[in-house]
Amino acid sequence: MAVPRTTPKFRILDPHVHVWVNDPHYPWAPETTDPPKDNETPSMLLDLMKANGVARTVLVQFIGYRWDNRYTLDSMRKHRPWFRAVCRVNPVDPAAPDHLSKLTEQGFHGVRLSPAADASGDWIRGPLMPPLWKRAESLKVPMQIYAPITRMPDLVRLIDKCPELNVVIDHMADCPVDQPKELEKLIALARFPRVFVKISHTWSISRQAYPWIDAQEYVKRLYAVFGPERLMWGTDWPVCKKWTSYEKTLTVVRDDMKFLNERDKSWILSKTVDRVWPFP
Repeated sequence: MAVPRTTPKFRILDPHVHVWVNDPHYPWAPETTDPPKDNETPSMLLDLMKANGVARTVLVQFIGYRWDNRYTLDSMRKHRPWFRAVCRVNPVDPAAPDHLSKLTEQGFHGVRLSPAADASGDWIRGPLMPPLWKRAESLKVPMQIYAPITRMPDLVRLIDKCPELNVVIDHMADCPVDQPKELEKLIALARFPRVFVKISHTWSISRQAYPWIDAQEYVKRLYAVFGPERLMWGTDWPVCKKWTSYEKTLTVVRDDMKFLNERDKSWILSKTVDRVWPFP
């Protein structure tokens, strides 16, 4: 169990986890050729949340299911009020905006897109994107982007056309820790007041042991331009298990980012998340 060095005076909200199960009722997408062998279920997650003092969590549709959002939806519904959820839609399907509308009616709050760095991700520059982004804006649900740092300039025209849309960049765009100049591509988005950044993945980009001081340098730079009000943490459980524990993804922010004060942490661990994914 994570014992806090100081007891937070706010509820901790985790904006980024995944759940999945090996069950023919929830089949893997045909593209998923090597699906996870272990189940990572909401009940397992709830145990971790309780042990670590995390009050609420956002479930993010696992890519292994692609556009079949049923397991995430069923998990959210079964375990209210602990979870909110973000769906996926097929970005190359012209009907994607309508699919997003339907999923939002079912209870999802947000959509995640993941353009790859290579040509297979060039759809982010294509004609199907503006209608999807505008639909998210009209539905008042956030657009969540998991993309490499090289894709950040491709987002500018889309963000610019959707001034009322909250856009969340996942995992500091996984900027390689040995390419610090590349982080400027993400920093350039700070001029848009509704762009938020998850400072997660310090543990995966770092080349050092906990508390991943080299990757913390990126957090410091983002903090300087976005401020704590537009930064949020995230465990990325169970993906994090390949590198570290659920507990340490929390303690690195709560206890071991020494440049953050208590007010900063109240935003990064709680209030920023609640701005984008309001919890009752």
